[in-house]
Amino acid sequence: MVGTARPVFVLFGSSIVQFSYGVGGWGAMLSDYYSRKADILIRGYGGWNSRDALKVLEQVFPKDAATHPALVIVYFGGNDSCSQDRSIAHVPLSEYYENMKKIAAHLKGLSETIRLIFLTPPPVNEKMVTKYFGDCGRTNESCRMYAEACMKMCSEMGVTGIDLWTVFQQQREDWQTAYFIDGIHLTSEGSKVVGNEILKVIEESEWEPSLHWESMPCEFSGVTLFDTLGYNHFLNSSLP
Repeated sequence: MVGTARPVFVLFGSSIVQFSYGVGGWGAMLSDYYSRKADILIRGYGGWNSRDALKVLEQVFPKDAATHPALVIVYFGGNDSCSQDRSIAHVPLSEYYENMKKIAAHLKGLSETIRLIFLTPPPVNEKMVTKYFGDCGRTNESCRMYAEACMKMCSEMGVTGIDLWTVFQQQREDWQTAYFIDGIHLTSEGSKVVGNEILKVIEESEWEPSLHWESMPCEFSGVTLFDTLGYNHFLNSSLP
């Protein structure tokens, strides 16, 4: 570890998380906003489902760790939603629901101050999915069912959920081509939607202390003339 300890935000999920640090990715976007304020850690595992996540949950988030994350953003469900007869990643809807409850319960138990955001599966461009991945049984309808299950779990467990399946389809008419590079994984435009939704949830939450980037202290503010006020002004004028 290095020097002073900043709050840690962990992004935990499958390939939507693993690829989020690419150019224009939503993980990279969050890192820009939280530069000098929080460390954004990626724990993304392409191809994984909620069953896989449970296998490593206590290793990624050990209860006896010296410190725990301030925020964990969780995404699983897209791979789970693939049809059973066409993908080894399939997890039945009822099991997915229980798996996500277990993940939420474990994370909530780490500390009294930890904050959680769960992302639902977004929709897919079915034509592009077939072109790039063949007939894997990942459809808009299956994603809808798993997205609804995720939001239901969030309500039951008292954690925050972002319904990407709905949000994506409300943003613009050409979402199927604007937001996906292969029908599943996100373009920079798709990532921007995810990042903006996360930032909006954080800003509108009543969490104490606030985790909104403008409310958090800037590390080593005042050491040089490029002080906190100037730095925040720079961020406000340069970030999307």
